[in-house]
Amino acid sequence: MLVFEIIIALLLAGAGLTALSRRIGTPYPALVALAGAVLALVPGTPTLVLEPDLALTIFVAPVLLDAAFDSSARDLRANWRTVVGLAVGAVVLTVAVVAVVVRVLVPGMPWAVAVALGAIVAPPDAAAATAVLKQLRPPHRLLVILEGESLFNDASALLIYRLAVGAALAGALAPAKVVPLLLVVTVGSVVLGFALSRVIVPLIARIHDVPIVVVVQFCGTFAVWMLAERLHLSGILTVVVFAMASAQRAAGAVAARVRIPSYAVWEFAVFVLNVLAFILVGFQLKAILSRVDAPTVVRYAGVAAAVCIATILARIAWVSGAAAVSRLRCRPASDGADGRRDAVGLSPRAAAVVGWCGMRGIVTLAAALALPAGGPDAPAFPYRDLVVFTAFAVVLGTLVLQGMTLRPLMSLLRLEGDLSVEREVRLARVELLRAALSATDGVASDEMSGLLRRRYELLLGRAEADLGGVAADPARPGEGDGRSLTIDASVARKAVSAERQRLLALRADGTIGDAAFQRVEQELDLEELDLQQLAPGEDPGSP
Repeated sequence: MLVFEIIIALLLAGAGLTALSRRIGTPYPALVALAGAVLALVPGTPTLVLEPDLALTIFVAPVLLDAAFDSSARDLRANWRTVVGLAVGAVVLTVAVVAVVVRVLVPGMPWAVAVALGAIVAPPDAAAATAVLKQLRPPHRLLVILEGESLFNDASALLIYRLAVGAALAGALAPAKVVPLLLVVTVGSVVLGFALSRVIVPLIARIHDVPIVVVVQFCGTFAVWMLAERLHLSGILTVVVFAMASAQRAAGAVAARVRIPSYAVWEFAVFVLNVLAFILVGFQLKAILSRVDAPTVVRYAGVAAAVCIATILARIAWVSGAAAVSRLRCRPASDGADGRRDAVGLSPRAAAVVGWCGMRGIVTLAAALALPAGGPDAPAFPYRDLVVFTAFAVVLGTLVLQGMTLRPLMSLLRLEGDLSVEREVRLARVELLRAALSATDGVASDEMSGLLRRRYELLLGRAEADLGGVAADPARPGEGDGRSLTIDASVARKAVSAERQRLLALRADGTIGDAAFQRVEQELDLEELDLQQLAPGEDPGSP
């Protein structure tokens, strides 16, 4: 009961710290991490041990699916070189640098353990960085790169992590088996993710009860992860592929009255899981501190500080070097024959921001917690206390040092934002209203339906003016119109259906990206619910 009371109290504290972080422009995980560290030093708090196999499943699977579901396949394709470079190259460099540093400081540590520690601290968490960046309106491309990197660097880092942990426990790993194993795991995970999306999304689309849909969504997420793990594939890569494929299919299959509340539940769940991850690591640190003496704690702190510095410098070195090479590669020829724009290389200022956005988060914490703690029938992971202590110190250090200085860095560099997403949103609004008018042309059978068509005409005029830069902030469709009137439900259904199909087509042909798609989809969902009040007894958006 005491543990439950502490968790409830800290969830409330996490909510308060989040509100404070938004006021001061700091990532909320930084403040929550500090709270978790303080928790480990409070006398009387209990020791809570989470089963290692559950750590990655509980904390990573839902958070990763939520991030992957919102990612833009179009924007990722446009920036695939930078994303892959960060997700693979930066991760491998960080693992190598950290392993060497730890081996120098702790000569008795096996290489497999040092590599496992490097893999644990290698993947940055984009949530902390984007929480700050979105308030500052940076170039959209920076957000795409950071969010895309966070999806795939987890997969590459945890593949190395699994191999290293297996080698540390078994004592050896045959190098000849590594490459075929990685190939099988990668291909198998991608195929499994696509296949499961074709099974689970149609199932969810047939359910119209919101609580049941949310339960099926969460259970489906855990089922995808656990099935991948049972098949010895990558749970992370499978969930990412499953989420991105599901996002494309679910937009036209799931009703608005289901999507809106389910999104709210997922946002709450992701927040709670992030807070609980830091809390549980605080409990783990308390157990570690109770088992070691003061000199050992000092030694652990020295190793952790060195590893934290190594992770920061390795990322900066990779981003700066890769950006310089990419800019050189994209530079026009001296004779002027090649007039390509620098569409791939990051500018020096953009590279500085991406390099500094290396805050570690929930994946690092969950991977550290997942290390075998040992028992009657299983050996403990070598140097587990040092690894867990170092992992939390790296998370805390990067969140505090980099997270709290990201806003001043952005102000210093004066990176100008762009309006690419906003323009796509305005373009989509115009196209959707045109589609609605086209669908209702000639079918306005009564006065009320005629009013609906007139409403669309007025909204289209506003949207076209906004697209041309005349209106600054047009009213949301449906706002301010009388709700007491009733209209022909078939007309409303045709209009909303035409709008939704046009929105899906705009995303499918690459006219708009997922960031614009999600904003307009939310507006369309609210419009659909509004029209349900005007056409009672019918669902205007139902197929």
